[in-house]
Amino acid sequence: MTIPYFTEEHELFRQSFKDFLNKEVVPHIDQWEKDRELPRSIYKRFGEMGFFGLTTSEEYGGSGLDIKYEIIFDEELAWVNSGGFAASISAHPLLAITHLREEGSTHLKEKYLRPSVSGDIVGCLAITEPFGGSDVKAIRTAAIKEGDHYIVNGSKTFITNGVLSDFIIAVCRTDPKSKGAQGLSLLVIDRDMEGVSARKLEKLGWHASDTGEIAFDNVKVPVENLLGVEHAGFFYIMEHFVSERLSLAVGSYAKAECALHLTIQYLNEREAFGRKLKNFQVLRHRIAQMASEIEMVKIFTYSLCEKYQAGEYIVKEASMAKLLATQLCDRVATECLQMFGGYGYMESYPLARILRDARLGQIGGGTSEIMCEIIAKMLIEGKGYQKATAKHK
Repeated sequence: MTIPYFTEEHELFRQSFKDFLNKEVVPHIDQWEKDRELPRSIYKRFGEMGFFGLTTSEEYGGSGLDIKYEIIFDEELAWVNSGGFAASISAHPLLAITHLREEGSTHLKEKYLRPSVSGDIVGCLAITEPFGGSDVKAIRTAAIKEGDHYIVNGSKTFITNGVLSDFIIAVCRTDPKSKGAQGLSLLVIDRDMEGVSARKLEKLGWHASDTGEIAFDNVKVPVENLLGVEHAGFFYIMEHFVSERLSLAVGSYAKAECALHLTIQYLNEREAFGRKLKNFQVLRHRIAQMASEIEMVKIFTYSLCEKYQAGEYIVKEASMAKLLATQLCDRVATECLQMFGGYGYMESYPLARILRDARLGQIGGGTSEIMCEIIAKMLIEGKGYQKATAKHK
């Protein structure tokens, strides 16, 4: 279906990006899945091609383009069929670069943002802790100011690019007396600072992504590495959760499209009881149902991306998109694998990986239960969420 949402320029970028992925990524995916990590060289290639700076200003090496280029970026990554690759290669611009671009001082932008856009260094965002997942207000990692440094102690877990990244944007409690949302700040911590250590975690899926547990043991971080205003970190995190959840929604419906496409190909090729599988009504109707739901979620997400670019703070709607898209992707992966029969369960066929990777959608970036609670609070209790204001900048 051709949707008049993208211009000719957008579609030219899509084709160029698709060609790049097919040439420089797809042939290596199986090896990267076995390696359980990506080589640094692919980050450099993405940077050289300008893919890490799509919406970053030209002043810092980016292209200053609109959000639709990021949508295309996320959609095409899903078709590579490696949730781990898509997670690691997109976490760098979506999570690390976004915070540097939006909250970084001129000094931090020169030191970290510019080389991040070029792919010379890779960053990660460290929020989740062993004792608290989606509960950002329960952050325990402490950063106590002593002179011109913060002394950081604590740990983070389930961090994408948590082992191989060059710098970490860590959420820390800079006011030890505060509770809840108050007193949280964002610090940029260099990987080679004394007291920083990490170990890789083994996962059910997303095999090409290095997911790590990070420990901070009396790490001295210069005060100048503070992002934005001290104690305003919670507002920055909440604000950027909107873009993260929209990105996860895009990746999820695109992954569902990929699964459906592969399944339709299989139904056209495979025969049973003397006829093609595509001619069995029960399978045809399942395909029709899934395709309809994918299209609805896609168009809904497109509309939200427009609102987000226009400056609307769409907390509820982004949560809805993430909830529906990830649930749909999980269900489509399961149903499509079923249509492959025994072959669907084989690693040599694509659906096994799709199924494993899809499962994380309802957990990462806020669980489905958290999405439902956010939506319920806003609908039932009339709760509002405050966007970072001028005083936080």
